[in-house]
Amino acid sequence: MLKAIGVLETNSIAQGILSADVMLKTAMVELLESRSICPGKYLTILYGDVSAVQNSIEAGCANAGAYLVDSSVIPNVHPLVADAIRGMPMSIKAGAVGTLEFFSVTAAVYAADAAVKAGDVQLVELRLGIAIGGKSYFVVNGDVAAVKEAVKAACEVGQQHGLLFNSIVIPSPHEQLLPRLM
Repeated sequence: MLKAIGVLETNSIAQGILSADVMLKTAMVELLESRSICPGKYLTILYGDVSAVQNSIEAGCANAGAYLVDSSVIPNVHPLVADAIRGMPMSIKAGAVGTLEFFSVTAAVYAADAAVKAGDVQLVELRLGIAIGGKSYFVVNGDVAAVKEAVKAACEVGQQHGLLFNSIVIPSPHEQLLPRLM
C-alpha cells in the first residue's frame, strides 16, 4: 500500500498541540514529529497510508483554523524520508555530498523525497526547522553523478515551491567534515 507523509505547521504552539491530538485521533497514522520549531511555530509530521494521512491532515487544518501556517500531504513518499525524520542512523561514505537549504519544512521534505527518488543516494541528514531559525536542510551522499542528479531534482522542487535558499555539491569532501554532516 502507498505511504504518505503529512505535514502541519501552526503559528500557535498550543493550537499545534491540540491539532496534533485531533489528527492522531482521526485515523491510524504514525507520529514522526510533534514539537515547537523556530520561530515560535509548532510542527507535526505524520506517516501512514495515503488516505489515513489525508484524513488526519484535513482534520488538523480544520482544527488549526486561523493559526494554520502550512500543510501538505506527500503521497508515495520514499521510505528513506520517513527514516530520516524518525532520526534513524544513516551512514555516510566516501564520495560526494550535496546539501540543500530551504525556507520551509514542507519544501525540504518534498525536495528530499525528490532527491532520493532521482539518484542512488543516501539521505544522511534531514533537519526540519529546529534551532536554525525556521529553515530546513538535508544532506545526501553518494557518487558524484548520483549526488548531482539528486540535487538537481531537489532544486527543481524547491524552486517550484519558491522556498529554495541554497544548494551545493562537494565532489570530494574532506574526511574530517563527513562525520559532522550527520
